[in-house]
Amino acid sequence: MAKFVDGTSHTFDEYLLIPRHTSEKCTPDRVSLKTPLVKYKKGTKPALSMNIPMVSAVMQAVSGDKLAVALAKEGGVSFIYGSQPIEKQAEMVYRAKRVKAGFVDSDSNLKPEDTLADVLELKEKTGHSTVAVTEDGTSAGKLLGIVTGRDYRISRMKPSLKVKEFMTPKSKLIYANEGATLSECNDIIWDHKLNSLPILDKKGRLVGMVFRKDYESHKEHPDELLDDTKRYIVGAGINSRDYEERIPALVDAGVDILCIDSSEGYSDWQKKTIEWTRKKYKNKVKIGAGNVVSAEGFRFLVKCGADFVKVGIGGGSICITRETKGIGRGQATSLIEVAKERDKYFKKTGIYVPICSDGGIVYDHHITLALAMGADFVMLGRYFARFDESPSERVNIGGTYYKEYWGEGSARARNWQRYDMGGKKGLSFEEGVDSYVPYAGALQDNVRASLAKVKSTMCNCGSLTIPQLQKNAVITLVSSTSIREGGAHDVIQKNKNISK
Repeated sequence: MAKFVDGTSHTFDEYLLIPRHTSEKCTPDRVSLKTPLVKYKKGTKPALSMNIPMVSAVMQAVSGDKLAVALAKEGGVSFIYGSQPIEKQAEMVYRAKRVKAGFVDSDSNLKPEDTLADVLELKEKTGHSTVAVTEDGTSAGKLLGIVTGRDYRISRMKPSLKVKEFMTPKSKLIYANEGATLSECNDIIWDHKLNSLPILDKKGRLVGMVFRKDYESHKEHPDELLDDTKRYIVGAGINSRDYEERIPALVDAGVDILCIDSSEGYSDWQKKTIEWTRKKYKNKVKIGAGNVVSAEGFRFLVKCGADFVKVGIGGGSICITRETKGIGRGQATSLIEVAKERDKYFKKTGIYVPICSDGGIVYDHHITLALAMGADFVMLGRYFARFDESPSERVNIGGTYYKEYWGEGSARARNWQRYDMGGKKGLSFEEGVDSYVPYAGALQDNVRASLAKVKSTMCNCGSLTIPQLQKNAVITLVSSTSIREGGAHDVIQKNKNISK
């Protein structure tokens, strides 16, 4: 007869936080959301930490290089999706790692033989008026000149006029050499009254741009997550199939941390992946593993050598693993059990292994609940899929904008490696759906709004840090009637679009 677990499996929506005493010093502006990303020994600092407790899911519709940079600017980490050819994923990591704080890749590039019509088309596509002219038309080619709005007049020039005829040539440009600091570049911009400054390597190839407008933008990101060379921290997802080829390519591209992407992580496949990584790279390459929903699964992955452990099976908005296979557990219950085991392991060994709550986050307050229940950070898919920076397309349906969002186990993604257990190649059945999510705009605005709520709630609980929240929080189960009572009820709400 099967073993039965006592008690009911619960979700975040079944819990509420009970307010604690809030002192005068407990204000949102004093709250720190810094949290460890990888394991560390008691009395030492983790090799990698984050300034906000948010990472993006390893999904085609979520984590590309643009989102990786945008999230790192806010203090979190994106795990660039691995369900693509190795070279393409490595290129995404490389592009994200090329971006320094204040330094950006040129996304508007043309060849000298291109025309004014090409300039106008590119400007319409990117929204940027500065175009780099390189030998091969790429952002890393040898710089030949720059085109800005001051170099042409549409009313007096033919659309067929070649770029080389009206660009400002390199000989007349002011530029900086690779290795110049951001401060030095900004000084050049201000001293010479420039709007942009190309950065060139020793061979004259374009390695980046610094823009006057980005000076203030850089100041607006006090929590940006940077490595020792002032480049953004970038993660990547891997599978337990082609890791011997994929991991070296990602490491060469500059990846900072890896995450084994699997719907169920309590397996020998993950053990072998971690063991191979440790044998080849020792502890230089950081690697997270998962997903698990029990103390037993956590202990297994920790023994394997995981740097962090993901918790959650079947709680994602596009995941149908529970429905299809009948495995999983309520996200809150899973997290509470694993967090207790994590603390027990820390007390016994002096090694703290961070846990990531993956799935089940529907509302912003669920993030705070997850942290209070023991999560060091949360992994979000649907949340980030809604933003400008995600890789999916924005579509207009009935006058409302949405973004496409699909699961890695859907027929569209066909990421069989995420669900494979050593069988033949191919997706035997679906464990995810293809869907839409409401378009929400820029990542920065939404993340800051969400974390403002988290900080406010932490103050209500008398906590200024995540460890304090985990120690001080008082949590209560609520009935279905209480959940209904918690929202607007027994009123007719006014149309929010009606101007007052």
